[in-house]
Amino acid sequence: MLSEEDVLANFGHQPVVVSEKLDGENATCSKTYYHARSLDSRDHPSRSWIKKFHAQIAPSIPDGWRVCGENVYAVHSVSYDDLPSYFFVFAVYNEDDECLDWDETATWCKMLDLETVPVLYEGEYDEAKVRACFTGKSVFGNSKQEGYVMRLRGKIPWEKHKDSFGKAVRKGHVQTDANWMYQKVVPNKLKERL
Repeated sequence: MLSEEDVLANFGHQPVVVSEKLDGENATCSKTYYHARSLDSRDHPSRSWIKKFHAQIAPSIPDGWRVCGENVYAVHSVSYDDLPSYFFVFAVYNEDDECLDWDETATWCKMLDLETVPVLYEGEYDEAKVRACFTGKSVFGNSKQEGYVMRLRGKIPWEKHKDSFGKAVRKGHVQTDANWMYQKVVPNKLKERL
């Protein structure tokens, strides 16, 4: 957890984007590979959907680039009942290992027909406005809100990555994957399409 001084040093007086923290699994897609959490993550039945999804978008990802997002196919500790997709992008990295600025990220998502994480606030860092992003209710249906993630709005070089993102999760949020990794896979619900 960042101290108040660290938060001000890293984010104070800078443009930030605050998005809903979705309760899923971090997933990285490139032209040549997909992985969950880390390169050496083992297989799991909940990852079948994202593997098929990756096969569809991989040809459109430039060489050396990575699209990172939240795979919310399976219910973890929050159940979603009104999702437009099972994959939500929170960062795109170019061949120089730089996280694209938020506008470029959104543009790439439109080009690839991908959803971004739901944005709750954009603007100069303001502690009160950022904290107000936690309402306890997800933007998706009748689900709980897991928390929020804050990132700098601009381009982020890899060496500045750890100081350019922060998150807050709801009290009592499960901090281990032991509970969902060993349960039956239950898919979250997609929004009904007309």
